[in-house]
Amino acid sequence: MKPIEEYVRSIPDFPEPGIIFRDVTSVLQDAEGLRLSIDLMQEKLKGVDFDVIVGPESRGFIFGVPIAYNLHKPFVPIRKKGKLPCETASIEYALEYGTAEIEIHKDAVKEGQRVVIIDDLMATGGTNEAMVKLIEGLGGKVVKCVCLMELAGLEGRKRLSGYDVDSVIIYPGK
Repeated sequence: MKPIEEYVRSIPDFPEPGIIFRDVTSVLQDAEGLRLSIDLMQEKLKGVDFDVIVGPESRGFIFGVPIAYNLHKPFVPIRKKGKLPCETASIEYALEYGTAEIEIHKDAVKEGQRVVIIDDLMATGGTNEAMVKLIEGLGGKVVKCVCLMELAGLEGRKRLSGYDVDSVIIYPGK
């Protein structure tokens, strides 16, 4: 089996000149790449005491659900505004161009639960920061954030100072 980095397709000058787009779909489309990515992310949770896995729509679902299944933990989705049917807590946060709003069911995370966040990519850290605020607003405690890929040049970890953040692949640039 080849290293996980070799499953990631890198597309230069997308979406704009000077940017290298790291395409997770190439990992998902390869059975070995998918298995390896999930296994490597799950390894980051060895020794971590937690109660529930939370993942954002949509790629957080792809990686978070099999890890939750393997570890016999519940999975809680965070979705875009208007997609969850019950009472929700929501947060609006800044994107590079505009804003976004995400939601979680108010009863999805219980007071004192220890939460792991799973996602495919950390760039500026804005989505992760918003998820942490939602979870903590419900009384949960975020004990770890795990991503498959991290764009270190965008300094997302700065927004998550004080939290345990881990990534399988760390790219130095943007």
